[in-house]
Amino acid sequence: MARLKVREQFSSTFGGHCQKADWHCFGPDSEFLRQMLFFFTANNNGDVSILLEACQRLLQYVGHNGSIVSLFAGPDYSSKHSLVEHRVKKLSYICLQAVYQNRNHLANEILMPSKYSTMPTIILLETVACLINPELPWACKVVDYLLQRKVFSLLRGMVLAGVKSLMQQNLKTPESRGSASSLEHVLILIASHAGQDPCCCSSVDPRWSFSSQILTIPFLWHHLPYFKEVFSTRGLGRYYIHQMASCLPSHVSVLPNDASLEYPGYACLLGNLLEAAGVVLSERNCAFNTAVDFVAVSTSLLEALPTVKSSAGEKPADNDVTVDEEFKETVNADLERQICSAIDSCLLQNLVNALFGETLHTGISGRDEPSDEEVEAIGAVCAFLHVTFSTLPLAFVMTGLAYRTELVPVLWNFIKRCHENQRWPVFSKQIAHLPGDTPGWLLPLAVFCPVYKHMLMIVDNEEFYEQEKPLSLKDTRCLIIILKQALWQLLWTIPTHASSQKISTSLSSSHKKLSVESIQNRSRDVISKLLSQLQDWNNRRPFAPGIDFHSQEAMSETFVSQAILGNARASEILKQAPFLVPFTSRVRIFTSMLAASKERYGPHHALPRNQFKIRRNRILEDAFNQLNMLSEEDLRGPIRVTFVNEFGVEEAGIDGGGIFKDFMENITQTAFDVQYGLFKETADHLLYPNPGSGLIHEQHLQFFHFLGSLLGKAMYEGILVDIPFATFFLSKFKRKHNYLHDLPSLDPELYRHLLFLKHYEGDISELELYFVIVTNEYGEQREEELLPGGKEKRVTNDNVIQFIHLISNHRLNYQIRHQSSHFLRGFEQLIQKEWIEMFNEHEIQLLISGSLESMDIDDLRSNAHYSGGYHPHHHVIEMFWEVLKSFSLEYQKKFLKFVTGCSRGPLLGFKYLEPQFCIQRAAPLNVSEEDLDRLPTSATCMNLLKLPPYKNKEQMQTKLMYAISADAGFDLS
Repeated sequence: MARLKVREQFSSTFGGHCQKADWHCFGPDSEFLRQMLFFFTANNNGDVSILLEACQRLLQYVGHNGSIVSLFAGPDYSSKHSLVEHRVKKLSYICLQAVYQNRNHLANEILMPSKYSTMPTIILLETVACLINPELPWACKVVDYLLQRKVFSLLRGMVLAGVKSLMQQNLKTPESRGSASSLEHVLILIASHAGQDPCCCSSVDPRWSFSSQILTIPFLWHHLPYFKEVFSTRGLGRYYIHQMASCLPSHVSVLPNDASLEYPGYACLLGNLLEAAGVVLSERNCAFNTAVDFVAVSTSLLEALPTVKSSAGEKPADNDVTVDEEFKETVNADLERQICSAIDSCLLQNLVNALFGETLHTGISGRDEPSDEEVEAIGAVCAFLHVTFSTLPLAFVMTGLAYRTELVPVLWNFIKRCHENQRWPVFSKQIAHLPGDTPGWLLPLAVFCPVYKHMLMIVDNEEFYEQEKPLSLKDTRCLIIILKQALWQLLWTIPTHASSQKISTSLSSSHKKLSVESIQNRSRDVISKLLSQLQDWNNRRPFAPGIDFHSQEAMSETFVSQAILGNARASEILKQAPFLVPFTSRVRIFTSMLAASKERYGPHHALPRNQFKIRRNRILEDAFNQLNMLSEEDLRGPIRVTFVNEFGVEEAGIDGGGIFKDFMENITQTAFDVQYGLFKETADHLLYPNPGSGLIHEQHLQFFHFLGSLLGKAMYEGILVDIPFATFFLSKFKRKHNYLHDLPSLDPELYRHLLFLKHYEGDISELELYFVIVTNEYGEQREEELLPGGKEKRVTNDNVIQFIHLISNHRLNYQIRHQSSHFLRGFEQLIQKEWIEMFNEHEIQLLISGSLESMDIDDLRSNAHYSGGYHPHHHVIEMFWEVLKSFSLEYQKKFLKFVTGCSRGPLLGFKYLEPQFCIQRAAPLNVSEEDLDRLPTSATCMNLLKLPPYKNKEQMQTKLMYAISADAGFDLS
């Protein structure tokens, strides 16, 4: 009733539309403001009309005369300041209230530029901007009054209403309208007042702060572009980033979510913060503390964000802990894109420069211990990047980090100094992001390894070995030692049930990205992958002894025994980091796995059920037609072969295993011969699938599957065969993708041409190259596009790296993808992928063919047995070993095939030949001269040599040479 009465008095005195009012009405003695401020109700249209009229007169006066202080206070402000401050506070607040309460009705005007000065919303907001001008004596108290009344919440509501209206009408945003809005003017004045000196504003509940209410508006800068410029370049960004770092982690749960469920407040805040930080961090005078604060806030917000997948479904981490199972919300796809796009190479570069600028410019001696500031920076950036890797698709960040920042040298410098100065325990205690008992190297290595590994993907051999980039070979050896020690601790020493203690910046107990367990899991994965890649480089051209990759503990007999028995941690090491275990130990473990498989899947009947007749002169066709139909179970079981010679007569001898070895050696020799057309050879005479095999054999893919199963059978039975594969093809046994640095093992000349392009300093477009490749198989020339539209896409300096990698991929992967796939499918019928992954490419070749060095006759002699009267020091035996040692390698291999059925000895030496090699006297004691003239014979299934007691070396050499060279099949058995 009182309000109604005062409203009537006001209308009587000043008119229903303020037609009787003039600028004197704003003075201290006028009833105009006192009455209007008393009766005003924001949802009363009449009251809003009165307020608009008053504001128009106020703005007109200020526009013409300028002295707003004298307008409200008269000539003596000091005596009237309390009254004036009260009125200005109330007037400012009701102007904002009027817009907020009527925001849906006024939505079309809220984001309009201030040049539209006749619009009600513009008038009201410009009045507020006029009243809180920082040069006015009451500005601080008025802003404080508005802050206590949750002004940022009111402004948030206005922005959201304006955005909703624009979206509904599909209108342009202010970004394309050319000038700032009145709402931006008000926001800037209120937001920039914070932190002013002097300032009497009281503290604000974080729930109603600028960061919580304004920075959580979806795509804020898109709707308020002028405000973004001011926020990023005039110190506001630095102030509010610091404020958020101080209080945000404990208040994330109360951030507003009123926009919609798809736009959670923390995710919107993260997107807006990242966009603004791109500018804030790029400023020349960007302080170290600002970068640390930004990292702390971003880390907190990223940890709350559900994992983002790329359009291709790429997961952010190679093998990280699943952190999303407890998240029920779905973040809007555009918001995810905003976040991903904001963490670009420029942001990362500016961040690294802001944190480590001093280090990058001055450099640090390897003897210097890290300073507290450096420790803080390393800890902060590693926590941020670890959570980023766990949340966002790696493609969005890894390339920028690897090629546009100095992160790798900075981190390596730090890691190396901590290692050499034994500073890791101190680092663990100093770094805020880790519990004190966590290994200090854990977080830095979790970040360093994937970035460095990514760098190595496009490094060529000249850069790595000759120019020693990205790291010197000496430093690379040091890195190998550090990684090896860390990985052994993670896989063997540190319990697998490690504490899930959280980092201090964690948001909720449900978030696990920065738990010790999560960091350990990622570290296991990325360290093992980097070490494996470094071992590949070492295999291509050794720069470190192989033992550098072996863990001392893994060399023990205890470890091998535990691995054979299936110890869980030993199995995990063999799966993730087999290079920690010496090759001979892994072969023993592999052999035990094969034996266990044979025991598990072996036949349960006395006689083998798979017996085949094979014509020697049609060995491949007969074997393909008969063996290709066998099931996996049959392939694992015994296979017995009877050879048929060129006259159609079955060869003598019963296959107790020796004939099958001979069969395997002969069929692989035939099938993998380049003359047959399934395989080609490199300039070094190493084999790989023929890309044009389909032009020669209609059933070429079935043959590749068959040959894969044959090779698998040979390895399954421990039969070594002479098949020298190209290194890049051996990588495919491990299902590894081949890259540029693998190309020399296929085509060194093409590799040199591509390196020429990579380092070409001129204008590459002048070379008139296009994204096509010309292939020529058996006279059939074809031009293939490397990507859609490749015939029209010219190679330039900007896309030459892409061109180089597409060429490499085409030659190494694409051309033989079908042949490789079928071959490996057959191979894996018998040899599980998990088994073969224990070995690198060089070692896989050893599993297939054994050592390429000469046969170790001394090893064979030390593991030989004797019968029939022979003994190690018998004069005939002494003579035999002298003769055998005098043979060439070719004849030594022929001899071995004669007595065992295979021209290559066991991989780990003749100690593992089963049954062991035995020499038996082939004549009774009262032997006649005629009997001494007979040839030596063998029983290959028993690895037995039946040797007559020849009288002299010449006779023994002649008889042995004839027997092993007769090519009489098994007729001499």
